Amino acid sequence: MTAEWAAEYTEHMPDSATPDAANAVEVQNPYATATPSAAPGPKRVRTRHFQNAKQQGIPITGLTSYDMMTAQIFDQAGIDFLLVGDSAGNNVFGYETTLPVTVDELIPLTRAVARAVTRALVVADMPFGTYETGPSEALHTAVRFMKEAQAHAVKLEGACAAGSRFLVSCQQASRSWPISASPRRVSTAWAAT
Repeated sequence: MTAEWAAEYTEHMPDSATPDAANAVEVQNPYATATPSAAPGPKRVRTRHFQNAKQQGIPITGLTSYDMMTAQIFDQAGIDFLLVGDSAGNNVFGYETTLPVTVDELIPLTRAVARAVTRALVVADMPFGTYETGPSEALHTAVRFMKEAQAHAVKLEGACAAGSRFLVSCQQASRSWPISASPRRVSTAWAAT
């Protein structure tokens, strides 16, 4: 919120609704650094920030984005993560389902979103059929998203043994890949740098 907008907004509010020190609510920041003298400006959100937020009970925000313009708007609004999902099949490519979506279709969309943001964590969906045959295929797909599209994280959907083996393989292969799983109706796993 800009100072000018805030001043204009509060100018039309009744005195009882105007924010003041007595009504102020302390906001916790899971993205704070240990050194208070850190340079001002946006800080890149990472998975460790989500872990801090969860421990502190602070909600995180995420939206789906497929292009540079909306990614910039969402990033400037302070959205914590942006998902470039296989739902692009329905919303961008006009498919009736997400099944026909390919990695080659999602890489340019992910690259546009990743280049547009300065703060948000960019998560790329690994589409159906790009990791189910085994950990080797899953790792190859994840590396493509991270290398070619500059994704900060990848997301697997669906309950499959290959996805679970992929997560274990990544944890064993590289300690620099923090990996977490998020159980839902359809199991989801994230691998991030």
